[in-house]
Amino acid sequence: MKWIFRASVLLLLVLSGCGNHNSGDEIIIFHAGSLSVPLRQLKEAYEKKNPDVSILLEPSGSLVCARKVTELKKPCDIVASADYTVIDKMLIPAYASWNIRFATNELVIAFNDKAKYSSEINAGNWIEILSRNDVIYGRSDPNTDPCGYRTVLMFKLAEKYYNMPGLTHRFIAKNSDYVRPKSVDLIALVEAHSIDYMFEYKSVAVQHGMRYIELPDDINLSDPSKESVYKTVSVEVTGSKPGSTIRMTGDYINYSITVLDNAPHRDRAIDFLRYMLSEEGMDVFRKDGQKPIVPAYSEQADRIPVSLSGFIGNKSLN
Repeated sequence: MKWIFRASVLLLLVLSGCGNHNSGDEIIIFHAGSLSVPLRQLKEAYEKKNPDVSILLEPSGSLVCARKVTELKKPCDIVASADYTVIDKMLIPAYASWNIRFATNELVIAFNDKAKYSSEINAGNWIEILSRNDVIYGRSDPNTDPCGYRTVLMFKLAEKYYNMPGLTHRFIAKNSDYVRPKSVDLIALVEAHSIDYMFEYKSVAVQHGMRYIELPDDINLSDPSKESVYKTVSVEVTGSKPGSTIRMTGDYINYSITVLDNAPHRDRAIDFLRYMLSEEGMDVFRKDGQKPIVPAYSEQADRIPVSLSGFIGNKSLN
């Protein structure tokens, strides 16, 4: 059934006209849903400085962003992903030459005051609370959204950390009707009280004024020093071609961005990245609850455009 769901998603994108933009002095950005708030703020600031430019933002799960390029062949200048490996594995080298990691994040359990047991839940009892029959939680789809497969990786890490065999299977099976294409789609369900809790990025919870439970560093995918722990788990997700899969191995969270090799507005796109990677641009992410990587990092530093090279550090993030 996965291929039917995936085909339906791609058909909807075509029918909705997503990516069918007029050419001109514009910048087309396919981006992770969890980047919607900061990119909207950066768009407004950049357009104010450059009134002749129009930035077109198109949010979706990061895996869907890549498939719009690889399968649907939609015109696009910039792809901004919640997981750097999406660009590395799906866009380089056929569609892009480099990838810049620019921000981190962490997984949390987000909710509001109307959630059942909201006055009780904490970092010590969240498994017991979420396991209750009258509690409903949501998560995003691992085949479309990095937050979705990171949630599954977190379940696997929690199973080891708390020594609770079967936890992953139990948490994947429970409330499976509340899986959505991208993590920010869950916000409306929490606000409407259709679900009590959601597995979400901390930055999204902060941006939307939600309460959240922070999880141990051994499982929240936020700590570079825990990389060896994170890499003990993995999950397979749908790949860039029909019928293909990609194995995603646990890693600490790195957001990344690239300008496509055939970007229709390449010079403008690179100029926008200059603004985003500047101190002013990175301050937007700080205020939105997302820690920037300064200086930014790239494993393809020798391919980075000269005008962006000053923002790239020499040392590995690990």
